[in-house]
Amino acid sequence: MDGSQGPRCYQPAQIQNAYNITPLLNRGINGAGRTIVIVDAYGSPTIASDLQTFDATMGLPNPSFTQITPAGSPPPFDINDPNQFGWAVETTLDVEWAHVTAPGANIVLAVAPSNNDSDILNTTTYVVDHNVGDVISQSFGEAEACMDPTLLSEQHALFAKAVRKGITVFASSGDSGASQASCDPNSTAALFAVSTPASDPNVTGVGGTTLTADPSTGAYQSETAWTEPFGCNPPAVAPTDVNCSGGGFSSVYARPGYQSALQKNHARGVPDVAYNAGLAGGVLIYSATINVAEGLPANAAAFFIVGGTSAGSPQWAGLAADADQLGRHRMGNIDPALYSIAQAKKLYAAAMHDITTGDNDVAEIDGDGYNAGPRWDPVTGLGTPNAAVLLPLLAVLTS
Repeated sequence: MDGSQGPRCYQPAQIQNAYNITPLLNRGINGAGRTIVIVDAYGSPTIASDLQTFDATMGLPNPSFTQITPAGSPPPFDINDPNQFGWAVETTLDVEWAHVTAPGANIVLAVAPSNNDSDILNTTTYVVDHNVGDVISQSFGEAEACMDPTLLSEQHALFAKAVRKGITVFASSGDSGASQASCDPNSTAALFAVSTPASDPNVTGVGGTTLTADPSTGAYQSETAWTEPFGCNPPAVAPTDVNCSGGGFSSVYARPGYQSALQKNHARGVPDVAYNAGLAGGVLIYSATINVAEGLPANAAAFFIVGGTSAGSPQWAGLAADADQLGRHRMGNIDPALYSIAQAKKLYAAAMHDITTGDNDVAEIDGDGYNAGPRWDPVTGLGTPNAAVLLPLLAVLTS
C-alpha cells in the first residue's frame, strides 16, 4: 500500500523485489533443505494457523513448521498480560517474515518459558547442542550491563560453539538508537549502551532503515537510517518508545579483526547490517491472537503493520538459509565475509545498499548518538542487501 488508503506498508512480494530476492526465488533458491530456528519467549497460541493464513493470502507455500519448548513449557497464554501479548506479536513477525525471505526453508520455533535471560539461554543452548538448524534468529536484546556477567560469558561461549558447527546467528540491534532501557524495570531512564546478543562478535547484528520502494512493484528507490517521526526525539516518553536504529560500541567486546579496516574504535561496533524497520512502511502480519485483542473475530481478515529491527533479524536469517542452499554448505559467522566485501568498493556497491543519511541520536541521553555515513557506521552497519548479488558472494567467501 502506498499510503493513499491508510499507512504505507509492504507485502512479501514488494520486499522480495526491493531487496532483489526475487531473481533467486525464481531460480529455486528459497532455502530448501535448510532450517531456520526462531528463538522467542512465550510464543503465540495461534502461530501455526496464523502462518497458514498468512501464506494463503500472500501466495506463499506452506513450510515445514514445528515448535519446541526445550527449557520447559511457558505458562498458559494470557492475552491480558502485556508481556506475553508483546511476545506473541514478536513471534508472529519472526516466523512469518523469516518465511518470506526463505519460503522453502523449514522453520523451527524454539519457545522459552519466559523472557528471563536464563530461560532464553537454556533454550538457545538446546538448539545449538542438538544442531536443530542452520541459522538462528533472535529478535530481542538488552543493555550488556543488564545481563548477568556469568550468563553473558556462557552466551558468548555458546555462540562460538554455534559458529564452529557452521550455524549463522543473527540478532536485532534494538529500537532505541544509541540507548538501551535501564536495568531497573521500574525506571524510565535510558543507558548509553548497545544491545546483547547483537553485540557479540559471533553474531550478525541487524539495525534498521526506512525503506522507500515503488508502492506497486516494490522496486527499490532509497533508504535512510530508521527514525520514526515521533522517535529518537521528543515526544517519546520512555526508552521503549524511542523508535530508531540501535547501534554503538560494546563495553564488553573488543573490536573484532574483521572490523579493523572499517572502524577505528577499539570496541566491537554494532550493527553489522540493516533492513527495513520503519513503521511508516512497515510489513504486514496476520495473527488471530491480535484480532481477539483488538475485539475482532479470531478469523477476521485483518492484517497489522509492524516494524522495528525485530523485522530485520528473521529476514536476514532467511537470506542466510538461501545462501546455505546456494553454496551447499553452512556459512557460520558471515561477518568476516561481509566486511571483506565492503573493502572492495565496486563489489560492495553492487552487493549492498550503503545507507549514508540519518542518525540514532536519542534525546533521553542528552542527544547522544551516531550518524550514518559511507560504508560501515554504528547506525545501519554496512547497509542492506542486494540479495541476488550478495548471497552468491557470501556462499563463496564462507566455503
